[in-house]
Amino acid sequence: MDTEAQHTERDPSSPADPQPDPASDDGSRSVRVSGAPEGPDTSPGPGTDAEPEADPDTGRGPSWRRTGLLGAVCVVFLLLLSHFVAQPFLIPSGSMEPTLQVGDRILVNKLAYRFSSEPRRGDVVVFDGTGSFVQEEPTGDPVTGLLHDTAAALGLAAPDETDFVKRVVGVGGDRVVCCDATGRLTVNGARVQEPYLTPGDRPSDVPFDIVVPPGTLWVMGDHRSQSSDSRDHLGNPGGGVVPVDKVVGRADWIVWPFGRWTTVSESDAYDAVPPPPAGGHQVGPRGRAHG
Repeated sequence: MDTEAQHTERDPSSPADPQPDPASDDGSRSVRVSGAPEGPDTSPGPGTDAEPEADPDTGRGPSWRRTGLLGAVCVVFLLLLSHFVAQPFLIPSGSMEPTLQVGDRILVNKLAYRFSSEPRRGDVVVFDGTGSFVQEEPTGDPVTGLLHDTAAALGLAAPDETDFVKRVVGVGGDRVVCCDATGRLTVNGARVQEPYLTPGDRPSDVPFDIVVPPGTLWVMGDHRSQSSDSRDHLGNPGGGVVPVDKVVGRADWIVWPFGRWTTVSESDAYDAVPPPPAGGHQVGPRGRAHG
């Protein structure tokens, strides 16, 4: 059998292949896939940015939409957590040094006093000073205020001008006096050794003698020479004391920077302080503002 391939020659009498018509669609195509259905060319032209379509198998949209939705959910969750459970606060001043330093971010436990418990002597608390430390609530642009409040609630901005962090020195009924013959603070007659004070600071440069009204707190900073606290507002409406219901929560943790990540230690400085007498102190409140 002859297995050699036979060459087919063109019949010289057959007509030449027709030239492609420039106006025809076939003339604009260089390659046609055999067996592919014909139809309009829908592929994007050069330089065209095609929007990513949802995957027909998974139904997922573009990744940036998922990322944006996830980010929004996280922000809402953090805001709810900040409002009801624990809120971060940025420390803007040195009034609580060395316990809290400028730039520290603390986490305030809002559940600490939620269930019938009240602040105790020695607690470091954050409170709204409107009506005690600040007589009028600041006004400003509502949009800017909302953005600032959101950032402050996430610990990304300084707290409102009405928010303060101080240490509780006296609770309702206590008589707080400074200073005794040895230069110490006394509460209900008991001398208090304050290890948390800034080294070199005295308990107070100005004497005072105050009986704390029921339902209020006498608060002071740990850096006494740099702290504007209850002493400074003795002559103001409210007498410098802070209503218990204005307390936001107890500062329990330092969460930033990482090198200072720790708990805010409870102080045993007031363990020996007796409760106020049942009939109240016989000496009325008196004092003068801290200069």
